[in-house]
Amino acid sequence: MITSTANPRIKRLAGLQKKRRMREEEQVFLTEGLRMFREAPPEMLRELYVSESFAKKEKELICRKEQEARIQAEILADHVFSHVSDTKTPQGVLCVMARRKEPSAEEMFDLQTGGKPPLLMVLDNLQDPGNLGTILRTGEGAGVTGVVMSSDCVDLYNPKTVRSTMGSVYRVPCRREDDMERFLHKMKEAGIRIYAAHLKGTADYDEEDYTGGSAFLIGNEGNGLKEETARMADTYIRIPMEGEVESLNAAIAATILMFEAGRQRRRK
Repeated sequence: MITSTANPRIKRLAGLQKKRRMREEEQVFLTEGLRMFREAPPEMLRELYVSESFAKKEKELICRKEQEARIQAEILADHVFSHVSDTKTPQGVLCVMARRKEPSAEEMFDLQTGGKPPLLMVLDNLQDPGNLGTILRTGEGAGVTGVVMSSDCVDLYNPKTVRSTMGSVYRVPCRREDDMERFLHKMKEAGIRIYAAHLKGTADYDEEDYTGGSAFLIGNEGNGLKEETARMADTYIRIPMEGEVESLNAAIAATILMFEAGRQRRRK
């Protein structure tokens, strides 16, 4: 059992929590909590750390996951676990996970769910970890086949982003794209129609047909889509609203669009 916060392994874990560069160098990310632990794919699980109190309560669960992943859990004194945790009330279990291999652009265009054509979310300079995580989670529920992020988006593996995905980070194919304009050109060539959620939209979102290959562009929380990204859209769509509300939170707007697409595909 590790009982000191000065232990080199503890210092490394604290660094992985705080530093994106360290996570990228090791190609890992951290997850915390019982749900994320239960859903962790064994083939992605690299290291497992549990608090002393958690180890006493969940012996059977820990043993099962150790056998599945073929690793040995490391027990930390409760105060040491609190030191490396990113949450105010730690549940006592932390996993170091290997990242999934990013799909190529062409693989993103070919992704299908249940035989249905691709349904992609393209995120342009999204900055809020909670918004990104929520889009992954609701996207999985709506049948989205993949998420593409511009290079200036918030880190997918930020602990707050990972936590807000509630496990979807393990399953939803994601790709970070350095040249978004080139990527969108390829998307059009692949026959995927691009829709931009935009204040200049003239078509109501529920009047369009998303049963074919479709992609939604979602912009920055404060400034919306960059002009060079927005102009790549085939159609500008809008979510009609009452009162004096001009726009919605990025994750909420994305959720409305994704579930409308999902509804149309179920009916077809």
